[in-house]
Parts: sequence; C-alpha cells; structure tokens
Amino acid sequence: MVIPNHVAIILDGNGRWAKKKGMPRTYGHVKGCENLEKICSVAKELGVKYLTVYAFSTENWKRSKEEVDALMKLFRNYMKKCIKISRDNKMQVRVIGDPTAFDPDLQEKIKELEEYSSQYDELYFQIALNYGSRDEIKRAVQKMAEDVKAEKLNPEEISEQTISDYLDTKGLPDPDLLIRTSGEERLSNFLMWQLAYTEFYFTDVAWPDFNKAEFEKAIAKYNQRDRRFGGVKEESANV
Repeated sequence: MVIPNHVAIILDGNGRWAKKKGMPRTYGHVKGCENLEKICSVAKELGVKYLTVYAFSTENWKRSKEEVDALMKLFRNYMKKCIKISRDNKMQVRVIGDPTAFDPDLQEKIKELEEYSSQYDELYFQIALNYGSRDEIKRAVQKMAEDVKAEKLNPEEISEQTISDYLDTKGLPDPDLLIRTSGEERLSNFLMWQLAYTEFYFTDVAWPDFNKAEFEKAIAKYNQRDRRFGGVKEESANV
C-alpha cells in the first residue's frame, strides 16, 4: 500500500458530535483536541511525513463569544501539551494562518512551540489557526506587491513556484490526500491553491471518532485513485 506523503484533514463535526451526546459544543472541541494528539501518533506510525489540519478558520470568529473563548483557552492548553507531543513523535510543529489576531500570550505560546519543535524532522505537523485560503492568498499578493515595489521581485519572472513561496505553506509539498470528517463535502476555504491535484476523501465519521482504522480506510481509498495530474495515462500497446 502506498502511503501518502502529505495528508491534510479538515477536523469537522466536534460540535454536532457533542450535541448528539447531550453535551455542549465545547465538550466536542475538547474531545476533538484529544483525538488530534492520537492521530499525530497514528500518522507517524503509518509513515505519513506531513500532516496539516484545519483547526480554526478566519470565519470561525463568527461563532458565539462563549465558543470562541473556549476555543482560545483550548488552544493555549494545547500549545503547552504539544511540546510533549512533538517530543514523543519527534514532530516539528508549524502554525499556518494569521496569528496576529490572537492575544499576545497565545502568539508567544505558538512561537515557543515552533522554536522548540524545530529540532525534529520525523513528522511535520501544520496547524491552521485563524487560517483562510483567500486570506492567505491576499496576504501573499500584498507581500509580493511590496517586494515588486522594493525591486526585490521582478513581476515578469513570477511563476507558480514564486506564488507558492509566498504562501504560509512555503517549503511544504502539496497534500496528496485531503480528508474531511462528519459528512460535509466542501473545502471551506482550506488550502485552495495547494489542493489543485489532491485526492479527496469524505467520511460521515465525526472527528472525535476518527481513529486509526478510519485513517487506514482513507489511505486504502487513496490507493484506488489514478493520479494523472492533468495528463493522460499511456495506453497499453496492445489496445
């Protein structure tokens, strides 16, 4: 079985999962966060080299103040716990998105985690926080425009690779497989540039219930896909 080099996951269904159990949405987020710890270990065990997850979008600020405040508290706790997780998995952690919207203490915790985990290279783990693909592309274009104005960038030499190098995911390979949990089948403003030739896998399983067996199902489906990247597979000479 071929293991995808880079797997991206949209962590969906925490709130609905909790509601079905008669619990508040925040309970679902706590359980979803706990499951993320397990899935990092599973990814490494399966041989995935890059894992990128969508944890909090630029649109998620529209949720109730109670839920957003609970998520911010959860992120603070997770950043501290993630130092141990990174050590256990020899995992380098990187936050993509725009962290400037977060309180200074959370920004500092993100920085500490990234600096601490930079020593590891067995698993590369990206967490998308305050991330939106349109926002990412907008920020990239703004930076490119600044560099053109400063004569650091020649507009006639801009290529697809140039654009990729201005995105939050600079230096990362594009995802091979995207998994979205909880039955929804849309990108929700996630990695729209990077997912151009990614294989998609949608499952009705809510994120807190997504486990190793479900991960293996997704990889098995991935292995059934014929990835041509816009080309045509050569026909047999006998056909």
